[in-house]
Amino acid sequence: MIANLIDKARFFFRKDKELVASLYEILGFYPHQLDLYRIALSHKSVAFRKEENSRPLNNERLEFLGDAVLEAVVSDIVFHRYERKREGFLTNTRSKIVQRASLNKLAEELGLDKLIRVNTNTKAHNSYIGGNAFEALVGAVYLDRGYKYCQWFVGKRIIGSLLDIDRVARKEVNFKSKLLEWSQKNRLQMEFTLDDAENIDNSNPVFRSVVFIEGLKAGEGTGYSKKESQQQAAKETLARLRREPQFGSRIRSAKEKRTAMEASEFSVPPVIEETEEKAVEKKKRDAGDSRHARRRPEARKAAEETAAAGIEQEEPKRKRARQSKKSAAEVPTAAATGTNPENGCKPRRRRSPKPEGEAAPMPEAPNVEDSGREDIIRAAEEAAFKEGKA
Repeated sequence: MIANLIDKARFFFRKDKELVASLYEILGFYPHQLDLYRIALSHKSVAFRKEENSRPLNNERLEFLGDAVLEAVVSDIVFHRYERKREGFLTNTRSKIVQRASLNKLAEELGLDKLIRVNTNTKAHNSYIGGNAFEALVGAVYLDRGYKYCQWFVGKRIIGSLLDIDRVARKEVNFKSKLLEWSQKNRLQMEFTLDDAENIDNSNPVFRSVVFIEGLKAGEGTGYSKKESQQQAAKETLARLRREPQFGSRIRSAKEKRTAMEASEFSVPPVIEETEEKAVEKKKRDAGDSRHARRRPEARKAAEETAAAGIEQEEPKRKRARQSKKSAAEVPTAAATGTNPENGCKPRRRRSPKPEGEAAPMPEAPNVEDSGREDIIRAAEEAAFKEGKA
């Protein structure tokens, strides 16, 4: 407060009272180093010289510094104003405030455009002279009075009075991004096409962009740059989709038709003889290897378990066989006593089997002549015996 009174008292002794008064109306405080503000208001087309033999100066360097300082100040303001918002929302809000179009508008509302020293057309469509001068002014304030004065100037003189930050946060400016997000969410084919540029004059070409969704023309827009024309075309497309529900139905029908055509019948690939021969040879080789291949660990383990189970099942049978043999050896057999247990007679002596390896003699075939002769002799003896008995 005291410093402001001192600066106000010094104002009456300044030479450039008109420039100081204009800066006071814009900034809200009196400048100290007036040359910094003269440089900030000097376009490169009209350079500023501190002395006659000094090098020319313009606001490009101060613009670079003011851009960084302004972004830091706006980030701090947005961060503390929206405590529950995410990083994406904060970034979008900051970009809407510090973009060239917004700064041009702020420079015009502040009356800064009237103080700029420039030797070119400031009313051109692609002219950002006002926005660049505003950034240079912030850089001059930073060098002249420090960061706190920059915070006070942006927070009180700009956002507090000229700019409604809540309205800016809700305002949508990137229509192309919104349209792309909507089309990707609905899996639609969309493209931007650029028509030939129209020249209003030699220095101001006008571009025309058209939006196609599923092959249907959805909107078009014009602008002094490709980006601007695409934004206008996207904005018109979004408005038409909201305004004409039947157009959305046409887009859905076109999508269904496209997806049905894409799902065509799968054709059989062509035969390549060399590939087929290699496949047949490999199949034969694999079949031969499988016959002589070793068992896998799982198969080997299963076989071992099966064999162990078989041994466990045969073990009781072997024990019973050994017990029966042992009991038979304890009881005296008929062969050991020499008598038959039924009639008490000695049994016939059986021939011991011949050892293995010797073949048993084959019985000779009976002679038919000898057998017939014996029958005749036996019949004659019987007839003689009967006669003698008679």
